[in-house]
Amino acid sequence: MSSFTEVPILDLALARNPDTKPAFLEDLKHALLQIGFLYIKNTAIDEKLIEDVVRLCKAFFDLPEEEKLRLEMKNSPHFLGYSRLGNEITKYAVDYREQIDLATELPAPSADEPRYRKLRGPNQWPNEELIPGFRKTIEEYIARMTDLSTEFTSLVRLLYGNEVTYWLTVTQIAEAIGLPTNAFERFFEGIGESESGTKRQDKLKLVKYPDLEELGVEGESAQGVGPHKGMELSLDGSPADSMLSSYLLQVPPHKSLQVQNAEGTWISCPPIDGTFVVAMGQGLEAITGGVVASTTHRVLSPATDEGPRFSIPFFQGVSYDAKFESMDVPEDVRKLKREVVRNDVEMTFKKEMFEKLGEATLTNRVKSHTDVGEKYYPDILDSIKALQLQEQQSSPILAVPSTDGADDKPKGRKRAPTIVIDKIEAPPSYGEDPGPDGSLLRKEAYEKRKMDAKPDEVRYHSDTE
Repeated sequence: MSSFTEVPILDLALARNPDTKPAFLEDLKHALLQIGFLYIKNTAIDEKLIEDVVRLCKAFFDLPEEEKLRLEMKNSPHFLGYSRLGNEITKYAVDYREQIDLATELPAPSADEPRYRKLRGPNQWPNEELIPGFRKTIEEYIARMTDLSTEFTSLVRLLYGNEVTYWLTVTQIAEAIGLPTNAFERFFEGIGESESGTKRQDKLKLVKYPDLEELGVEGESAQGVGPHKGMELSLDGSPADSMLSSYLLQVPPHKSLQVQNAEGTWISCPPIDGTFVVAMGQGLEAITGGVVASTTHRVLSPATDEGPRFSIPFFQGVSYDAKFESMDVPEDVRKLKREVVRNDVEMTFKKEMFEKLGEATLTNRVKSHTDVGEKYYPDILDSIKALQLQEQQSSPILAVPSTDGADDKPKGRKRAPTIVIDKIEAPPSYGEDPGPDGSLLRKEAYEKRKMDAKPDEVRYHSDTE
């Protein structure tokens, strides 16, 4: 994978014209395979709606503390609600931000349904008298962003009133990497028989990053949100928030979002008027066999005297009942993506560990919100703590120390360097496969053994040589 130095901007107007669409798809393919991040402009999202969402986002964090605490996420088994400053964890470190998690309004599932379906459910809304128009505006914005994300794989034509608007769609993602335009439909299919219905639940976060003076932190930066990949599709939010793609509305003027390239260098992704930042999710990387990139990114807290930074990421929802299935990506596309960047950020979507997307997502949410885990999912939290303890006690395997001393290079647990095996009779053993019914701890340990034992290169020689 080449090391990019800037995040590309794609103009959706080019996707409307048959003459310019092929060039647009080539640019999209480059962004998908090489970067995993891009800006999109000319989305036709109403500017007044965006202004209202930004205004209400700022107003929410000015609400009385008791009103925000009434909405705390720990009161919701659906992981919806308010998180106070420093209440979320990424890569074992505290994130310095406060936020509220919202979603498509849905009823809760019944008690006898699979537990991962509890990820779906009703929101916790602030008092209408304290922040008039909040619910109506947020619900409209979620609906419009749902339209945009639903179509992020081919071009569709939508009619709002008398205005014809065009959207970049999921079908275009499929087209760009040589898949049928309906390749991703199975991940959006209804959840099946459920008290919460069959409608897809998309997520939205309103986020505030205080500056360092408000935090009382000395130095040039702090972790607003630590390095992570997009999952439940995660962009500028928790590392468990987006399956396929996420869409970030950045509020100027802060330039805090950074994307990591293949060399480990952090590339700035500043706010640009009239755009959304789109990130490919870790789930999309998993189901395409690593062809589509899910890029590590982070957010730095604003410097002293810069004032708070506000951010509004939207996460495309999927059916939690969907199963992990690899896409049959054409070989010529795979040749363009033989090497996937690996760094110290944990891979969440291990297809061998989880049968359903909901199982992986629930585990990640518990990891990020331990207070919700303690109250509603204590067994999952115990398994996660056991895994973390095991990682802390294990020593790195053939770690190669850095010689340049740069602080911004990826650090942490590393794989063995390149190993060349002249001849092998059989693949190496990784111990007993725990199978789909094995515990989370055993599955994770098995996957780590496989990762550490697998050589980067295997050179075969015939018996006659």
